[in-house]
Amino acid sequence: MNEKTCAKIDLWRERITEQGRSGLSVKEFCKERGISAWSFYDWRKRLREAGPLRFALVERGPVRQESAVDAPLEVVLLSGERVRIGSGVEAPTLRMVLGVLRT
Repeated sequence: MNEKTCAKIDLWRERITEQGRSGLSVKEFCKERGISAWSFYDWRKRLREAGPLRFALVERGPVRQESAVDAPLEVVLLSGERVRIGSGVEAPTLRMVLGVLRT
C-alpha cells in the first residue's frame, strides 16, 4: 500500500470516528464538512470489511530497561513519559497512535 493510499485510509478512519463522537447523523456530519454521504457510507463499509485495527500493548508501571534492538524507536513526551515502538508496527497504526499523542 503506498503512502497516498494510507493517508486516505487514515483520513476516512478519522472522519468516521469523528462522526461517531459528534452526535450528528451521517447526513448532518457530511453536510457540515462538504463531503458526500455516499462516500462516507462507502468508506465505512470498506474499513469494516478490512477488519479491526491492530493496537500495540501499552504497559504502565515502573520503567524497565530495554536494548535499542527491542525498541528501535522511542518517543519522549513533554511529560517525560516514553513510548517505545517496536519494529513490527504497521505504518497506519503508528500514524494513528502519534496522532492521538498530539492531542
